[in-house]
Amino acid sequence: MPGTRVHILAVRGHEAGDGTALRQLAGPDTTVVTGGRELYRALAARPSGQETVVVPMTLGRDPELVADAARTVRALPSEGRRDAPVAVAEPFGDAGHLVGWLRAAASTVHAEAALLLTAPGGDPYQDAELYRVAHLVRRYGRHRVVECALLGGDPDPAEGLRRCVLLGTGQVAVLSASFLPPVPPPAPARTTVLDTGPLLSPAALAAVLSARATTAVRRLHESGEDGLAAALTAAGRHGLSHSHGPGGDHDHGHDHSHGPGADHHHGPGGSHSHDHTPQAHHTHSPPPIRPLVAACARSPQ
Repeated sequence: MPGTRVHILAVRGHEAGDGTALRQLAGPDTTVVTGGRELYRALAARPSGQETVVVPMTLGRDPELVADAARTVRALPSEGRRDAPVAVAEPFGDAGHLVGWLRAAASTVHAEAALLLTAPGGDPYQDAELYRVAHLVRRYGRHRVVECALLGGDPDPAEGLRRCVLLGTGQVAVLSASFLPPVPPPAPARTTVLDTGPLLSPAALAAVLSARATTAVRRLHESGEDGLAAALTAAGRHGLSHSHGPGGDHDHGHDHSHGPGADHHHGPGGSHSHDHTPQAHHTHSPPPIRPLVAACARSPQ
């Protein structure tokens, strides 16, 4: 139904906290919901004939959120999906996007300052992914010190700041690596703590959401692909359990099952090529700031 106004359901996970900050950033055509029952109720209440796009709001650290959203959509009666089409979009971002957005934010910070990346704590693999992102920001950036802090986890922002100071910096810029605003801890003596603001502005976030929705709707119209098949295997396909370990070859001799009866399907056109771009284990070149980043990068404060 080209021309129909598309409604976006942004499904939040732990990277958005309680969702307050995300709701403030989202536009009028976007409803922020949690997964499961809240998403199901929002889908069931949509008007007949209205196209809806479900966008999993992860920045690459929560692949299970993508699969959970798809399972909820799949639970809808099939006739309901025909009367009011639903598509599951690609996740809002992946680790490569996150690295690019953080590099864009860091470009406004003096090179002698340390960077402290903050994000809500998750499971051990999700926390480890934040450290990998920090390494890439440091490796391909101009800041010598890049540390991490976990909101509600260890190290917390105060400990992250202490580590930056111990490494010999007198200025620390706190960057958000999530949908939450950064949480600068109290500055110790002779130390300046800078708040760089949210990772993305409302306009930038709206632009990314629009791009995800546009792609999902075009795919639905052109090929009838609703994105479910790819989303259902998201956690297993590129989840953090997909680690090959130090020096590991890309050999798939390990158990790569996805649960009872689940084959390793990547959806139409989604071959298992494992194109490990900036977000993957085998990065050897600077992660590019993708086209969306160029449009969404914030101006210096």
